[in-house]
Amino acid sequence: MLITFKSKAAAEILMYKEHAKRILDLLGKNPDQGVITPPEMPNAIAVLEKQIAESRAHSAAEELQRDVAAHHGDDHDDHDHEPAQVVSFASRAYPLLEMLRAADREQQPVVWGV
Repeated sequence: MLITFKSKAAAEILMYKEHAKRILDLLGKNPDQGVITPPEMPNAIAVLEKQIAESRAHSAAEELQRDVAAHHGDDHDDHDHEPAQVVSFASRAYPLLEMLRAADREQQPVVWGV
């Protein structure tokens, strides 16, 4: 199932509900239907910026461990590069963060499920 985030300040954003739920849980919002009002924007932006920064910090360490494991197996032989990884939380959340920033500048709400 998809969730469409809408605001008069930015283009619509489509996101799978399972990915949007993680973001909305951080913001204390219902994934089925809701609104982030202009007074809530600064806090929502701060929460997402913090989570994105933490996600990027942890991601680098995890990528290093995966790279070492992929290139140096039990027999210490090098292997081919591992395949592309899944999309990070930071990559998934960034478009919504940009929407929130635009909505904050224009003092417009962000809504979904309506």
